[in-house]
Amino acid sequence: MSTEGDRPKPASTVLIVRDAPGLEVLMVRRSAGMAFGASAWVFPGGKVAAADAEPAWDDLSDGTYDHYARSLRIAAAREVFEESGLLLATRSGEEVDAAGSAAFDDQRAAVEADPTSFIRLIRDAGLRLTLDRLVPFAHWITPSFEPRRFDTHFFLVHAPAGQVVRHDGREAVDHEWVSPASLLQRRLTGEAKLMFPTRLNLQVLDRSTTAAEAETAARLQRVVTVEPRVEERADGKVLVIPAEAGYGLTEERMKEVMG
Repeated sequence: MSTEGDRPKPASTVLIVRDAPGLEVLMVRRSAGMAFGASAWVFPGGKVAAADAEPAWDDLSDGTYDHYARSLRIAAAREVFEESGLLLATRSGEEVDAAGSAAFDDQRAAVEADPTSFIRLIRDAGLRLTLDRLVPFAHWITPSFEPRRFDTHFFLVHAPAGQVVRHDGREAVDHEWVSPASLLQRRLTGEAKLMFPTRLNLQVLDRSTTAAEAETAARLQRVVTVEPRVEERADGKVLVIPAEAGYGLTEERMKEVMG
């Protein structure tokens, strides 16, 4: 029988895209000391915190969402701020610019330590989170055999115009704007480490040539939940995912899943 502790923890991950002039996505490299995905190139993201579901967000964010859906989007915006310095927010209807986002750099560590402080930051600065710009992209649940499990919702969002990425130097020790095809090729040559869901979602993103095209495709698709399972074959174990998820791949040998 499963317990509360066995349930995957809600999490949000964000594919931040831009045109430069071709489609690029923001990737951050995780610290080698991280318990999960050490040294891998990932999309910014992390666990949903209790503070992401606070009623105070009613007046500090746009969109009409149920309790859970909004907490996922708040977590997405918060994690993007913590790891990249980008603010998915407006002030008096105008998007926050480069100087506006950089002004809050000294608060990023505090938000990471106490997510409740993100509420105070947004409120005191007269900001409003733009949750409607976050487009559902994918949904993955960590397999039951893993000791650390996450119920992760992937979102796609256009990079805020004019803002400059500054990785936090703690969880994210490096960052790069890169074309999906380029990073996928670097994985094949051993130059970049990618987790399985990251790789497959990069492959989907690579079907688009511009940020607008990627957003349109995301808005039109049906997001299918993927919870991989392991099957024993004569030649070894394979990880299996549903064909309807649309990745063009339904199984992968376990030894090739991470890398």
